Amino acid sequence: MRILHFVTGGFSGATQVAVDLSLAALHTPGYEVLLVLRRKPSTDERKIDALRQQGLQVKVVSNWLHALTVWELRKVIRDFKPDAMFAHGFSDHIWGRRAAAAEGVAHIFHVEHNSRERYTPRRLRQALGLEPFTQAHIGVSEGVRTSLVERGFPAEKCIAICNGIDLTRFAQDALPQRWQEREPAIYMASRFARQKDHDTLIRALAALRQRGLTPTLYLAGAGKSSLRARAERLVAELGLEQQVRFLGNVSDLPQRLSRTQIFVLATHWEGMPLALVEGMAAGCACVVSDVIGAREVVTPEVNGLRVRESDPDSMADALQRLLQNPALAQSLGTAARVHALSHYGREQMWCHYQRLLPVSA
Repeated sequence: MRILHFVTGGFSGATQVAVDLSLAALHTPGYEVLLVLRRKPSTDERKIDALRQQGLQVKVVSNWLHALTVWELRKVIRDFKPDAMFAHGFSDHIWGRRAAAAEGVAHIFHVEHNSRERYTPRRLRQALGLEPFTQAHIGVSEGVRTSLVERGFPAEKCIAICNGIDLTRFAQDALPQRWQEREPAIYMASRFARQKDHDTLIRALAALRQRGLTPTLYLAGAGKSSLRARAERLVAELGLEQQVRFLGNVSDLPQRLSRTQIFVLATHWEGMPLALVEGMAAGCACVVSDVIGAREVVTPEVNGLRVRESDPDSMADALQRLLQNPALAQSLGTAARVHALSHYGREQMWCHYQRLLPVSA
């Protein structure tokens, strides 16, 4: 069976999910897979080469005009002749499904990766207009599935399949044997974007300093340079330069997380946060904003802590608890790892996607 995944080439969370699904299919007998990326200014040729070195077929189509994207994608579809296509993310799922429908692909799926997207009335009409050609609308969490239904997508076609990650990167033998071997620091791995809430975390760090606590905060990830600059200015204004490290993109995230006690996801909205799952898989004590997507992953006081969105004091209170109570932090980190390993593996995700496909093509 031939499967085509179409997704942004910006190497966002949606891209990572499409990559992981492609790799899982690649290693499943009877499947041939093609990953098609829609070019973005941030499309990294080195990352594309790395995917090809793993055995993936990867093609890139234009992002200049939507009509050109559809035209180029139709040509790719004619050449590859997929039995099924998964079109990921807004607004790429519109152009992907439009091309697949025009070329008569038998099984077309829409994958929604966030609970809040920029659907204008026109874009929503375009998305719903492709309904007759679409077998299912997949939300990457129950919250995303609910948002699809609320936008008018037919409830009977809307399902939830949680994202998964490559858990082999978080092997037990790579983790410290003792909690005390981890640095009592805070780590947030997230791109700088409107969706994320670095400001609240930085202000919480300032509140902790007033309480006599001065942990190091590591901020990994790239994203929008203007938003990173704003975060850097806030750090300077609050006098936190000695505590905050801006790391940019890092290639060894699992190793860094495994050396850190606390992981934070400060955010305004989510689909199904991969970075949070990675923090959990690394055994970190996790603190998350109480928003759709994130709240489905973390059960308060069981495998992490939730805090009020955009509330530095609430964030500081949770971080203070973990910093001053290592036994609690270790307990939550252990439970977080168990939960991630049992619920969010790449292979589990792929199994759920496989069930949507016909038995034979």
